[in-house]
Parts: sequence; structure tokens; C-alpha cells
Amino acid sequence: DPLNYSLPLFLLQLILVVVTTRVLVFLLKPLRQPRVISEILGGVILGPSVMGRSKTFANAVFPLRSVMVLETMANIGLLYFLFLVGVEMDIAVIRRTGRKAIYIAFAGMILPFLMGISFSFLLHQGTQGVKQGTFILFLGVALSVTAFPVLARVLAELKLLNTEIGRIAMSSALVNDMCAWILLALAIALAENENVNLATLWVVLSSAGFIVFCVFVVRPMISWVISKTPEGESVNDFYIGIILTGVMISGFITDAIGTHSVFGAFIFGLVIPNGPLGVTLIERLEDFVSGILLPLFFAISGLKTSIGAIDGADTWAILALVIILACAGKVAGTLLVALIYQMPFYDGVTLGLLMNTKGLVEMIVLNVGKDQKVLDEKSFAIMVVVALVMTAIITPAVTVIYKPARRFAPYKRRTILKLKPDSDFRTLVCIHTPRNVPTIINLLEASNPTKKSPLSIHVLHLVELTGRASAMLIVHNSRKSGRPAANRTQAQSDHIINAFETFEQNTENVTVQPVTAISPYSTMHEDICSVAEDKRVAFIILPFHKQQTVDGGMEATNPAYRAINQNVLANPPCSVGILVDRGFGATTRIAGNQASHHIAVVFIGGPDDREALAFAWRMSCNPGSTLTVMRFVAGTDILEPPSSSGRVQNDPGVLTVVTDSDRDKQADDEFINQFKTRIANEDSIVYTEKVVNNGEETVAAIRAVDEEHDLFIVGRGQGMVSPLTAGLTDWSECPELGAIGDLLASSDFASSVSILVIQQYVGSNLDDFDDSPDSPKNQPFMNGPPKTNNQRPSPSTRGSYMHDT
Repeated sequence: DPLNYSLPLFLLQLILVVVTTRVLVFLLKPLRQPRVISEILGGVILGPSVMGRSKTFANAVFPLRSVMVLETMANIGLLYFLFLVGVEMDIAVIRRTGRKAIYIAFAGMILPFLMGISFSFLLHQGTQGVKQGTFILFLGVALSVTAFPVLARVLAELKLLNTEIGRIAMSSALVNDMCAWILLALAIALAENENVNLATLWVVLSSAGFIVFCVFVVRPMISWVISKTPEGESVNDFYIGIILTGVMISGFITDAIGTHSVFGAFIFGLVIPNGPLGVTLIERLEDFVSGILLPLFFAISGLKTSIGAIDGADTWAILALVIILACAGKVAGTLLVALIYQMPFYDGVTLGLLMNTKGLVEMIVLNVGKDQKVLDEKSFAIMVVVALVMTAIITPAVTVIYKPARRFAPYKRRTILKLKPDSDFRTLVCIHTPRNVPTIINLLEASNPTKKSPLSIHVLHLVELTGRASAMLIVHNSRKSGRPAANRTQAQSDHIINAFETFEQNTENVTVQPVTAISPYSTMHEDICSVAEDKRVAFIILPFHKQQTVDGGMEATNPAYRAINQNVLANPPCSVGILVDRGFGATTRIAGNQASHHIAVVFIGGPDDREALAFAWRMSCNPGSTLTVMRFVAGTDILEPPSSSGRVQNDPGVLTVVTDSDRDKQADDEFINQFKTRIANEDSIVYTEKVVNNGEETVAAIRAVDEEHDLFIVGRGQGMVSPLTAGLTDWSECPELGAIGDLLASSDFASSVSILVIQQYVGSNLDDFDDSPDSPKNQPFMNGPPKTNNQRPSPSTRGSYMHDT
């Protein structure tokens, strides 16, 4: 029987724990519960409360002799996890935290601590072996801490990371976390020694000595190692090995001193400077430690929890009372400070609820308490349930209570066509990786920002929210102090923001505002749309999900990007463009560092094509840019397409379909006529009409010109059925690009032409077509796009029209 040996038994336990945790994570996902809940619940289910009730299961899988091995491994996992938490934590952030956050953290600790003291008298009768003071300290710490990593995940789930309330909550939780560590060290020192005497004082002094040693001896040594490493190189494996051993040495020293070994690992992590070394350590350890070893620690807490120990109605009543009062204490303390700082009432309540997140530190406190016999079975079980319930109710409660006022006042200018010639052009740019940046910057630069119509760019860096805590430090994106990044995501974010800030400094009439959105890919489009509404933008630019390879082909980078694009196109807050990047503007520079671009527009008809032409028209006013507009007209041998249902044309039910297409055609003609009138004196704009009879002829006509241009701007053609594109959609790989866009993006077309596919925002009503102030006759854009001063050709140079059949 393999289970008689410790290794196979341990492996089976590990598999059970990890699988149970993962299944629970999956099941609780719709309820938006943090992962800690699943991990503790997994332990409770495997423990004496549920499956352990079967004696055969308990004796076979979790016999007493195996607990030692399991605990040792769990504690190693805990040791390294807290080392990582220390590496990621940036003390400078705490130093820069405002007063408000510090007061909120303290107010949120003092009241629950007092609650803990009062409960300790209720719960203490059974555990007379321990001094009341130690018991008070343990209960108080357990009730008053806020789990920083868990809170960060909850905030990201609720999409509050970038809000004011989210920032305050994060800063307060950081302060709270630091205080909790100090209290924990004290509590352990007291628990180890029966009475407060010289020994306790010795423990406290030795701990302080250890911290001083780490700061003044260890930190300079690690800085020396970093200075020996050339820029851009990874740190020597020999040093990494020494540092990882240092974690265990620190743990051993602090344990020998008389505090807990995790305390040493945490301090050791704190003294490692932020930068490439920290990034390397996190990448080496994170997945293994937090994915496999850490769940063991939570599982052990669950295995020690016997819900059966909470017997009798009076104990359950105490439990309910603890939950309600501890929660209320936290909320009351936080609310008090929030009201002093004149925050809205509900915001204060929400903050209080958010500060109730429990997680790692509390479980460590409880486990140490149980090991030191400070807490008995009953108190331990009660406190674990308290932690579970308090953390579980946060997400639903905040969702109900916190309804941010509809900040999004409705706004009209949601399309490029409707922009006034003298208003700023607000654009939201979405970036996944630094690779998307150069082409997007070139596109924005080419979109002709002028004094009259400046370009206001909101850069949204999209980061996937994973189970790792490290994505969280990006939250402190207010780190403008030039400190090195704490992890790879943050380093990427810094690169992206720096690129755009340089662009802002070097280009006139451009403002840039960076925002970072951290959320699961499945709900990322909500972030994009809410930022767009919040900033009242007229145009969103999304990167295409494929990148160009060295040989000119296109390969998909991440399938999730495609889903995001499709979701944004399905519920757009304004006009949307998808940019297929093939190195637009990388090589073409003319005198004076002015970029020269050759832009082509394929115009078949419909609102999307009008929007595409409006954007191209704006770009064409940039000195050095040329624009070719090809309008495809149906040949005489194409009859009017039959109605979709195959009914006769004079059937009253079909009337609307016909008038819609007629209206569209009328709007197209009006727009094109105005365009032709306006460009009569422009040398750099060429307008041609091509008569084609079917999809094949359209393809051939586009193929004839594709090499000469570096950017094609086309409409997506959403909802348009045109005989000119008949048959093109049958083979389309990416329907989100529309028929023409998909054709241009396919690998058999020119490899050097970037493509921008635009979908016009169509509101709930067809406000484009009524004779309101925004109808084509009166549309602001019809006065022509914003002019640049240095482009006023004399009347003698006429624009060129061609009409070839």
C-alpha cells in the first residue's frame, strides 16, 4: 500500500488539496469570491468537518503521522510566499501614503481591536491555561487586520482599482498590513513566554536587532550584487541561490530568537531593493509557491477547523455576534474618519466593508495561536468561520451598497463625423504590450492635431488580472518617483507610459493621460467602454489580435485579445477602430522630421465608410500626407439587390428596408459631394470612382493600388449588404474586420500596408439621418477638417478627379 510511505501519501494529499481548491475557485467564480475563500473552504471540506467525518478517509489520507510532513511543507510555502510579499511591498509607497489613508487604517484597527478584547472575555472561560492578555492580543489582531493581497483582488473584481475609493482602500490596507506584522511579532513573543518578564523583552529587542542587521548589513550586500550585474543581464544564478537560502536562514534566526520564522522571511524580502533582482525572484518562485505550496497552508488551517466544535445555540450566537460586531466596528471606525474628511456616507460604508477582507495574516495569527495553545478548538473554529464569512460577504455587499453616481452624463460627439472642427479630438488608445506602441503613436501623430482641434489621448494599458498578487503593485501607478519597477507588468507599463509622454513633449497640441486597467480578459471590454464614456471620447483604437512575423505573415498573439475586440465592437460607446499593425510610419520621414504618409480609403457606402473617410480626411490635412479615395460604384448590369426575405418590392413590410438603403445612399452622395467640393483645391488628395460589377472586380481594383500606400482606412461595413463585396465574406477569417478589412489583412495582400478598420457609433436611433442639427447637411465635420496653416494651395492648382470604368 503506497499510502504507508510518507512521500506517496504527501503527494496524494497535495493533489487532493490543489484539485479541491481549483474546483472551488471555478465554482465560486460566478459569485466573484477571492481565491482565499476557496483555499480555506477546500481545507475545511477535506478536514474533520466534512470528509474527515468518515474515519476511513481520515485515517487513510490524513493520518496523524502525516501531519508533520504536511505542516512542514506548508510552512516552507508560507515562508517563501511571505518572502515574496516582502519583495513586492514598497515601503516608499507607505511613506508617501496620505494622512487620510493612515487615519482610516488606524481607525479601522482600534475599534475591532476593542471588540476583540470584549469577546476575549466571552470566549476565554474554556482556555484558562493561557493568560488573558495574550488571548486578547491574538483575538484583537485577528479581528483588526486587513489582507492587502486579497483586498487588491476584490477591488479588481469590482472594477474599483482606479477609483478614488480603491486607492484609499489599498493605501490603508498597506499601512494596516505593516501594523499587523508588528502586532503579530509582539503576540508571538508574549505567547512563547508565560509571563511578561525579561525573556519577552529579550525577544522584542533581538527582533529589533535582526531588523537593523537586515537593513544595514544584508541590504548593502544585495545592492552590491545588483551593481555587479550588467544592465539588462539577469542576475547570476549563484547569487539567486544564496538569496533563496538566505530566506531559510532568516526564518531559522527569527524562530531561534522566539518570534515566528515567517517574520524573518518577510523582513528579508523587504530589504531586497526593487528592480531586476526582485522581478527575477518573483518570476522564479511565484507560480510554484502561490499555486501549489500556499494552498497547503490554508488547507492545514481548514484541516484543524472542526466546525463540530462550535456546539450549542449559545456558541453559534457568540459567532454571529462576533461577525456582526467586528464588521460593524471596522465600518464604524472607517466611516468616522471618512465623514471627517467629508466623503459621501455610502463611500465611507463601502470603505469600511472593503477593510474587512481577511486572508493570510489572520490565518497565520490563528494558526500560531492554536499551536501555542492560546486558542482552543472552539475559539479557532469560530475565528476561521468569522474570517470566511467576513471576506465572503464583501463583494455582494459592496455591489449592493456602492452605486457610483452615474458619472457618465450623456454626450453627443461620439463619432468623428460629429466632431466640431474647433473641438478637441478625444481618443482612447488601448495597449496590451509595448509592441503596439510605435504604430499607434505614428497613427496619432498623423491624425493632424492642431491648435484649433487638439488631440486629447487617453492611454489604457490593459493588464490581465491573474491569481498572482504581483499584478497588484501596478495599482500604485502614482509612482512618479522614478523608482524601478517591482515586476514585469509594471516595467511594461512604465515603458508604454514613457513612450506616450515623450510623444506628448515632442508634439504640439497633444495631451496624454495614462490609465491602467487590471481585470480578467472576460470583462476587460467593460473597462474599455467605461473609461471611454467617462472621458467622453469620440474614437477608440484597439490593436488587432495578430502581429506581423519576420517573414511578413500574420500570427495570432493571444486569442483573448480578439474576444475583447469583438465585445467592444458589439457594445461600442463611440466609434471604434481596429488597427492591423504592419509597421505604419516606421520608415517614411521627410525633411524637418515630418512624417510622410500615403493613405488610401476604400469607399463602398454606409455609415462606417463615411466615418472612415472623415478620419482619413482629417489625416490628409497633415503636411506631407497624401490621400487617395477610391469610391466603388455598382455597374449598370447590377440590378438592385433583392430584399432579404425574397418578397416583392412593393410589399409594405419591406418598405423600411428599401428606404434605409436609400437614405444611406443619399447620405453617401451628400457626403461625397461635399468632400469633392472641399478638395477641389487640394493637391494632395486624389478622388477616383471605379465602376465594378462584383466582388472579384473589387478585389482586383484594390490589388492594383495596394503597394503604393502605407495605410488603408476602410469602414467595417456592419449591416451593409452590397453586391460589390458579394462572395468576399464567405471565406473571411476575421469577420470583425468586415469584408474589405479582412481581405486587406489576409497574408496574400501587401505585407507593408497597415489597415485601420473603423466602425461608426450608431446610437439607439438613426440620428445620423434626421434633419436635426447633426444631419449630413449640418454636420460639423462638413465644414472640412481642421486646417493646418501651412497648407493653402492657390486656386490655380486644381485637385484631380478621375472616373475610370
